[in-house]
This record gives sequence, structure tokens and C-alpha cells, in this order.
Amino acid sequence: MEIKTQNSRVKSQNYKSKLKNPAIRSLNQVKEVLYDQNWAKKALNLPLYYMYRGIKRKNGLRYDITIIPPKMLGKEFVKTKGHEHKNHFPELYMVLEGKALYLMQKRDKKGAVLDVFAVKAKNGESIIVPEGYGHITINPGFKNLVAANWANDKCLSDYGFFERKNGACYYYTRSGWVKNKNYKKVPKLRFEKPLKRAPRNLDFLK
Repeated sequence: MEIKTQNSRVKSQNYKSKLKNPAIRSLNQVKEVLYDQNWAKKALNLPLYYMYRGIKRKNGLRYDITIIPPKMLGKEFVKTKGHEHKNHFPELYMVLEGKALYLMQKRDKKGAVLDVFAVKAKNGESIIVPEGYGHITINPGFKNLVAANWANDKCLSDYGFFERKNGACYYYTRSGWVKNKNYKKVPKLRFEKPLKRAPRNLDFLK
């Protein structure tokens, strides 16, 4: 199946005109996954990012857009809460504006992390979340991050593991990457390059 994927060269109004009624993720909804807990305990609630789900649907796939304004959550750069896919589907992300850091980790049934890697992507670049990987999106810059994703419409998000572990196995802070001490053993963080273009054939998402 071939779907015309959206990229950074598409004019802003082509997608912004469709952004209505977002689901808003607030600070109070993500406090348990933050690195700087001293800051989180004192911080007032505020909106962190905006999710526009189901902008398009085609051939069993769903197209969403997430906008993450720049912000520091204490010592840590603003990020999504992080989730795994209950049914292990892969996912495709495309950066429409700004810069993004994607952290992806794979674990076994006992919770031990087997692999973790990060991808830095900018306007026009894409990344694929492999099957079986939990992931978070980070805005490491000082401008809005606007990211789109194609996912299987049956793809279900599970936030439980990230909540229990107080986040992913690494945090991205002013001082760089910091290991999450709630994990007994954390593999060395490796880095992968983004895709310069989003794949046109999205059958792999099925």
C-alpha cells in the first residue's frame, strides 16, 4: 500500500487548518515520569503538549499530529509521557517543524531493558519505532516541535511500565543523558540516524 506521506516541505496551513479539539497532556499527568522530582513537587499544573488524533484515516492506518512547545521541566527538557504498544505495532514519526529526540527501548517480560537507542531528527526527517519498543518524544530545542505519526488504527498505548519506572531508562537533561536509577541495569545508550524521507509504502505498519 502506498500513501503519500507528509513532510516538512508541505506548507503549514495544509495541516494547521485541520488541527481542532486537541487532547492536552498536562504537567500533573506526567509528573511521575520526570527526572527532577524536587521541581515537579512544587510546580503548578500547566499544559505541556497537544495531541490531534485521527486527522486522517486510510486503509486501517491513523494519522496524528503532536505539538510540543519548548519548555524545561526543572532540569529536564520537555517530553511526552512515554508509552509502549500493547499489540507491538511499529510506528512512523515525521518531524514537520523544529527538532526532536526520540528515545526507544525494548524490554523483556520481567522488565529488563534489552536495548535502548536515541534518534535526533529535524524538520523533514522521519524515524521508525520498531516493533516491541516503548518510546518517548523530546523537544530539545527552543522552538515548537510539530511531529506527525502514522500508526495502525488498532495500535493501543500502554503507559503502565513508564509510570512504574518513573520514566524511560534515560532522561535528557541540561547536563545531557542521565540514567534512570529505578532500572536495575541499563544498556549503553546508542544512537541511530533518522530517515531523510518518510517511506511511501506503509504496509509495515500493519
